[in-house]
Amino acid sequence: MGGTMEARDGTDGRGGADGAKQRRRGNTRQRIQDVALELFAEQGYEKTSLREIAERLDVTKAALYYHFKTKEEIIVSLFEDLTKPIEDLIDWGRRQPHTLETKKEIIRRYSDALTAASPLFRFMQENQATVRDLRIGQMFKNRMLGMRDIVVDPDADLVDQVRCVSALFTLHAGMFVMRDMGVDPEDARGAVLEVAIDLVTQAQHGSG
Repeated sequence: MGGTMEARDGTDGRGGADGAKQRRRGNTRQRIQDVALELFAEQGYEKTSLREIAERLDVTKAALYYHFKTKEEIIVSLFEDLTKPIEDLIDWGRRQPHTLETKKEIIRRYSDALTAASPLFRFMQENQATVRDLRIGQMFKNRMLGMRDIVVDPDADLVDQVRCVSALFTLHAGMFVMRDMGVDPEDARGAVLEVAIDLVTQAQHGSG
């Protein structure tokens, strides 16, 4: 069935997208994820059916079922794939000392990971009520708690702990708040990252 999907939709994979998107298009499972996320963004998760996802891909519903049985399976697989760098970062961070350089590196890598997964996080932001009822809601909460634990020094003053947590949410807020301000995305991302690093720097100096 997977071969059928490739043959019927193979021409789409030769478009002039960037390298990362081309790699995703070359993988049937990932193209299902990408198209599903596009439809979820366009008309909402609840109003999108598996049939519509199959039609957008120009494949049969049976071919889609070969990879995913439900919409939730698609969104969970997307979450697991796109947030794998965050999971890896948490694992790395747990093995590092709570130094300023470690925290700066964590913030930089987290910014990269959020940028790479920005379509997923936009979906989660715009479908918060739905996300709460899906498994990815708890999965996201667990990721955030893991990030909190690697940037917050438990022995620091409460104000400095709040600064470190705020650095994480600064990166999240920057993805959405700066998007509609007419600012170059890379400039906006750089400014947000600078503020986040300033926060962990202040926290470390306060603790020192």
